[in-house]
Amino acid sequence: MAATYCTADTLRSVLGVGTLYPTSDLELACQTAQDILNQYLWFNQLPLVGATIQNGIATAVISSPVSFVTGQSVVVTNSGNKFNGTHTITATYPWSQGSGSFPLFTLWFPYNYSSFPRGWSLVQWVDNAHSDQNYQLVVPYGTIAGADTKETGYANTPAINQAALMLAIDIWQARQAPSSGGVSVDGVTPSPYRLGNTMLAKVRGLIAPYMNPRAMIG
Repeated sequence: MAATYCTADTLRSVLGVGTLYPTSDLELACQTAQDILNQYLWFNQLPLVGATIQNGIATAVISSPVSFVTGQSVVVTNSGNKFNGTHTITATYPWSQGSGSFPLFTLWFPYNYSSFPRGWSLVQWVDNAHSDQNYQLVVPYGTIAGADTKETGYANTPAINQAALMLAIDIWQARQAPSSGGVSVDGVTPSPYRLGNTMLAKVRGLIAPYMNPRAMIG
């Protein structure tokens, strides 16, 4: 899937490289920039920290005190083949999220009602396609996402487009010139590394209104 925040054609035009480089090389820089930004942008998604399957019911542990509600469709990614995919929630815990029952504090589950971590929540969905699986942590955390309710998608948000373009340019130039511009005329003071810890700082003003408060913002 091609990057949408900054396209290869846009990057090619800004760099002025014409047909000198294949589209796949430019696309790599654009997709990398988009992947980086997505780690900081705010989506309707939460970290999935653990999961289990018992008797045709999958249970996911979510690092949020209130997550999703019964009847809602969610998409699970980066959580293993048994759990990834689109699911319809059949039960939740705490019950205030729309579930009248949640029976799965039993075998193969490390929590009970008194020991369940505060600040977390659970969701279940029917899974008759996979065999039972003991509870396991998902490391690094997976993602469980609800419907995107933004009026304007990030691919059509000018500030995000510009931030992605700036990152893509830095990624491209660092790849073409790894020394990132070499050193000063005295041969001593190195120029800042383009892919160093200031890379995001240069675009933080553009993405600030859209940053996820749960992300690493510092």
